[in-house]
Order: sequence, then structure tokens, then C-alpha cells
Amino acid sequence: MSGDAAGERRYGDWVAVRREGGGHVAELVLDRTAAMNALSTELARRLTAACADLAADRDVRAVVLTSTHPRAFCVGADLKERGGLDDAAFGRHRTVLRAAFTAVLDLPQPAVAAVRGFALGGGYELALSCDLIVADPTAVVGLPEVSVGVIPGGGGTQLLPRRVGAARAAELIFTARRVEAAEAARLGLVDVLAEDGAARDEALALAGRIAAHSPVGLRAAKRALRVGNGLELRAGLEVEDAAWRTVAFSPDRAEGVAAFNERRSPQWPGL
Repeated sequence: MSGDAAGERRYGDWVAVRREGGGHVAELVLDRTAAMNALSTELARRLTAACADLAADRDVRAVVLTSTHPRAFCVGADLKERGGLDDAAFGRHRTVLRAAFTAVLDLPQPAVAAVRGFALGGGYELALSCDLIVADPTAVVGLPEVSVGVIPGGGGTQLLPRRVGAARAAELIFTARRVEAAEAARLGLVDVLAEDGAARDEALALAGRIAAHSPVGLRAAKRALRVGNGLELRAGLEVEDAAWRTVAFSPDRAEGVAAFNERRSPQWPGL
């Protein structure tokens, strides 16, 4: 890990975290441009390390996952690397990749993916691991794993049906088809369709609006959404109640009420 005065912390050559202007939004950057951010073992390790630091950073209220490549968010697994792995090495590689997907999924802060160009296989699964996906008209998303003899293994078989329903997810996974931006927005595969070239800016703006709110409330709301999703209603309501109790008696709640009554912007005490 290395950093510089401009607010960028690097994790090897291919992953960086950027902070600008002392704000509460962190940009998590995929920067393996020569391979369109193909998910190698080393990139996955670096991504996991960056997410661990972000999760522990109490000053970060929202995260935006971006790419420096003009034509790709992430093209998925590094098939060149995989072609040289024996079964034992492939098993170890799988463990490292799964840890990276889990690290993104488990970020306690709301996370927004900014997709420009290809987001395929594991690349789209990284986006699915975020809470919201902003795409521009060049975006192409899909889970083509069955076309190379595997299945989505970064959460795709579980996260996609939670977005678009079981039948639609089955159709997309079984056919391995790629979906362009307009259809992706119509089907709910992405949440916001930005202007051409504006996915990153739109995602950062969205994250900024999110980060204006209580960091305690944001983390609790995300926890309730993630844990409660898929549970029977009454069980989900218990999850919600537990999350509510973590914020109801917090300094953030007291400050929020005071700021509302005093007609001023809140100054969140935070975590």
C-alpha cells in the first residue's frame, strides 16, 4: 500500500482509493487498464485489502467503485491466468476471488458502481455487489459464465434474482447473453442511466447526496436492507427493529432532530 499528497492511496499497481477535498465519499478504483481490469489473483487480493481499509474508515460514508479504462468497468475473470492453473491452484484462486467479492458486498457504507463499457461475468458481479449501479450508454453487462463451462461464482446466481426476479435472472444466466445499456436500465440490471461518459460523475454525485446523511443511519439502513432481504416478513421486521435501535438512541439521532427543529444543516457526530 502507498499513498500521496493528492488523496490517493494505492494497493499495488491495479487498485487505488481516492479521496478529494476532505469529503465523506471514497472512490475505489480498478486500474488494471492493460487487461481491462480482468480479475487476477493479485488484483483480487488488492481489492480485498482496499475494502478492509474502507470498511474501517469511520470518515467514509459512501463508496463509489470505478474504472480508469475508457471501454471497460471489468471484463471478468482473467482467463489467461486461469489457463495456466492446475486444479489445486485453481481452488486457491477461487478462495482469493471469493474473498474480494465478499469484501465489496460487505462494505458497511452504501456503495455505488459506475459502469462504462463492459461489465461482464465477475465484472458485473462486482457491480451487483454494490447497492446501486450507475451506467452510461456504452455499458454492456452480463453473466456469460456458462459459455465457458462454469457458473457465476461471485454472487451472480444470488444477487441477480434479487434484482430482477428468478425467471429473468435464469434467462440471462442460461443464455449467457450480453445486455446493452438501454435494455439493462429497462430490466433493472442497472439503476441509473447517465449521459455518455458521465457514469463516474453521476455516481460520485449520487454518493455525495447519500453521504450528506447520518453515517450511523446509513450503515444501519444498509444492514437492515441486506440482512432482511429474502427473509420472511416478520423476521425481516425484527432485523429492521434491531437496526432501528442502534440509531434511535445514538448522538446522530439527537443531532438530526435538533437540526430539524433549529432549521439548520446537521453536524453528524458519527460513529
